[in-house]
Amino acid sequence: VQLQASGGGLVQPGDSLRLSCAASTRTFNNYDVAWFRQGPGKEREFVAALRRSGGHMYYADSVKGRFTISRDTAKNTLYLQMNNLAPEDTAVYYCASSGVSRIILSAIRAGDSYTYWGQGTQVTVSS
Repeated sequence: VQLQASGGGLVQPGDSLRLSCAASTRTFNNYDVAWFRQGPGKEREFVAALRRSGGHMYYADSVKGRFTISRDTAKNTLYLQMNNLAPEDTAVYYCASSGVSRIILSAIRAGDSYTYWGQGTQVTVSS
């Protein structure tokens, strides 16, 4: 599975962006998926995850209520809608997909649980 992330850019605080992650194969729809990010000088961190069924979503506390993860199975695409962006959201955002149908709950936020990764898209929030 190859993943292509897009949609990043330079925005002002309070603005919105929608990131997309297009997959090369429909197999993508069988996997749990997630977004991670890595800010300048920081380690990679979990942002949001979505079960293959689309029925359960998980968020980092720092983005809960502002970000929404979703997928369009017809388009083999994962999205991250980001609202009310803040400077601390500045990072390279990566989409990821597991290589198994279900990640155990305790590992859903761990980067090691995901096999396939997109190349990253830069989001910069600055006034």
